[in-house]
Amino acid sequence: MLSKSQAKLFFFIATVGFSGVFLFLTVDTIRQVPARSNQDAMTASVVHGKELWDSNNCMGCHTILGEGAYYAPELTRVVERRGEAWIRTFIKDPQAMYPGKRKMVQYDFSEEEITDIINFLDWVGKIDTNGFPRDPDMAPATSGAIAAVDLSHAPPIYGQICSSCHSLGGQGGAVGPALDGVGKRFDRVALRAWLADPQAVKPGTAMPKLNLAPAELDALTTFLLAQ
Repeated sequence: MLSKSQAKLFFFIATVGFSGVFLFLTVDTIRQVPARSNQDAMTASVVHGKELWDSNNCMGCHTILGEGAYYAPELTRVVERRGEAWIRTFIKDPQAMYPGKRKMVQYDFSEEEITDIINFLDWVGKIDTNGFPRDPDMAPATSGAIAAVDLSHAPPIYGQICSSCHSLGGQGGAVGPALDGVGKRFDRVALRAWLADPQAVKPGTAMPKLNLAPAELDALTTFLLAQ
């Protein structure tokens, strides 16, 4: 058992020691804030995107950096997960992509405002959050070997939108089914009709209507039929 003087000494040393550790960690945290908060990339566009985010109460439905409501998807790394083109298409007309399903408000943002919102979300996604949220599903697990696919000849729309949900040759997302061998499952007419309006072909499908231009439809159909 400690004597009274020993107990006082123990209390004094422990208090000073732990106070020192606390001060060191505080200073170290403050020192790392500029680099980890990505503040050097905070442009005027990012700031305006944050203002639009706040003024339209986006956190009333979404979470970002773990803060907000949990009614709609978490958006901390949404640009990495979905890509700029997909987000832009969705914000323009949420209902058109998911007829009868999505309840996101039609805000009628201008192209510049959508760019600012995307830049804000991209900036947030590059903040060092110690791994939160987990890495997006961009490398789906597969059973057996999958032949590599040369995506250099893929139409731009594939890399901008399709690959955020689908994989090809083991590259891409895991939200939708892999597209390996898709050319053996569809003919040109059926595949083009599906890409033009998935809901018309299969009501209730999770595949969104992307409102692609005829030239984009033709290029994407030709590319996928070759797989």
